[in-house]
Amino acid sequence: MPASPSTARAINDRLALRLLQQEGALTATQLKQLTGLSRPTVADLVERLTEAGLITVVGEAGEQRRGPNAKLYGIVAGRAHLAALDVRTESVSVLVSDLVGRVLAEASVPIGDDAGTGPAVEQAVALVERAAKEAGADRPHTVGIGAPGLIDPATGELRATIGLPAWHRRLVATVQERFPESVVRVENETNLAALAEQREGAARDRETFVLLWLGRGIGAAVVLDGTLRRGVSGGAGEIGFLPVPGTSALPSATDCDGGFHSLAGATAVVALAAEHGLTGPPGARPPRAETLVREAVRRAAATGEAAAREAAAREGEAGEGEAREAADGADPAAAGRFLDALAERVALGAAAVVSVLDPGCVVLAGEIGRAGGEALATRVGARLARLSPLSTEVRHSLLGGEAVLRGALLTARDRAQDDLFGPAAQ
Repeated sequence: MPASPSTARAINDRLALRLLQQEGALTATQLKQLTGLSRPTVADLVERLTEAGLITVVGEAGEQRRGPNAKLYGIVAGRAHLAALDVRTESVSVLVSDLVGRVLAEASVPIGDDAGTGPAVEQAVALVERAAKEAGADRPHTVGIGAPGLIDPATGELRATIGLPAWHRRLVATVQERFPESVVRVENETNLAALAEQREGAARDRETFVLLWLGRGIGAAVVLDGTLRRGVSGGAGEIGFLPVPGTSALPSATDCDGGFHSLAGATAVVALAAEHGLTGPPGARPPRAETLVREAVRRAAATGEAAAREAAAREGEAGEGEAREAADGADPAAAGRFLDALAERVALGAAAVVSVLDPGCVVLAGEIGRAGGEALATRVGARLARLSPLSTEVRHSLLGGEAVLRGALLTARDRAQDDLFGPAAQ
């Protein structure tokens, strides 16, 4: 059954707006080429969207020709403001952007362990208010929130989770109370990181992949055929509870300490580093797991460079003393053995996921995954190849610490576009 004229116009308008969002400013001729629509149809939609205040003339095409240059049309970026929050156990970060994703304000605030629920929530909400004001907005049209824990797929609410601060759940409700006209969406942080890596990062060329979150907690996000899969209860990817070899006990329904979490979570990584003599400077505060991993990567890289210089020096006479000095100070064995042992642990969890889903690609993210970078990803890939017959590429996050915020912003932008442009055609 052919679409009615009004439905066809809505589909064409949405297509044009999506292209302007993705490609930036375009001429009517470029819109015609990219949409495949006729010239009169494009002219009508440009007029319609301009009158609706959704697009405007933002310049002229650079090509010089006889007569006037072609007009460039772009989305009215200030039509809506978007806010994104990355909620951690010890901090909150926020950024505010316009409708095309240009960041207008960003800030963060630490939240101490001793802060009560009320003060912690007030600190976080006040941060959003200040950022919105700095961006020139009375309120954000849409707020995307990324937080650890499970999201109830039926209600979209953050569920109570053992080990997470009580103020997390209260924060979501308070943001909605403080901005009653805004649309507030909350999503698991690992899922948001996966969405961001899919659109802007390490998985841009992948329709199917798994993102492993390695940090204070352990989790995974599953993207199959371009769609994020959350599971019936919102718990798809809770691999911290995965039973794996090498643990002292089995996990339980209320405690994942006996599962994969006890091998690859931040506390376990710090202990593993200590076993290999990596403990940080004497007298300093106990270092975080990601700091130890980053230092190990640095030492391993320095060791490789020093070894190469020493080998080159043995073939010639110049520089031999310098090469030996660098090699002696690099402490190669400890750093290398630690990264190898960590990779063995990460590969255990990855192999279980791969054997069930066969995603073809695993992205290492979270604080530890980012700190390990290419060095850790390469090691995990090599060990995974020995554990599983399924060909799987292991990559590291390209978005770093911004992945959750970027994912929250993309989610907010999608919702705002649905409201302003109309839902995307199925």
